[in-house]
Amino acid sequence: MNNTITENKLVELTYEITDKKTNDTLIKIEYPIGYVHGSENPVLSSDVTSQLSGKSVGDVIAVPIDCTQLYGERDESLVFTDLIENVPEDYREIGTTITMENDKGESKNFLVTRMDDKTLTVDGNNPLCGREVIFNLKVLSVRDATDEEIAIGGKTDADPDIEELLQQAEQN
Repeated sequence: MNNTITENKLVELTYEITDKKTNDTLIKIEYPIGYVHGSENPVLSSDVTSQLSGKSVGDVIAVPIDCTQLYGERDESLVFTDLIENVPEDYREIGTTITMENDKGESKNFLVTRMDDKTLTVDGNNPLCGREVIFNLKVLSVRDATDEEIAIGGKTDADPDIEELLQQAEQN
């Protein structure tokens, strides 16, 4: 069996994202994610999947990404600081996601990023926005994808708690 990443192979991997300037780990995903290489429904950006092409099980690669191209420039108008007494206690924890709605009924997620005895700050920018990062990926498995996996772009039996994974990623 060929375990090299080519078109229509199901690839499982883990990854971590580090800040290029500080070398701090921003996100670490230890639960294997899977995708079908060459799929029309990519889980990862094409910058990343193109670097995975031709790699094999056990390979580790580092892909630099300018997140400004993915998420745009930081928008400081999406950062709000308020008196902590105006914020419900359930939201008084760094890393908490708060969903807010504008006057048009559109919702947006904000992340609690700072807090002290008097104030709390939320940020509606993607946590990677405006950063240059390195995606460090480790290939765990490669196999032929089934027709159903090809159709959906990933594993059919994979059902992690996405909200839990996103919260974990935002906290790291």
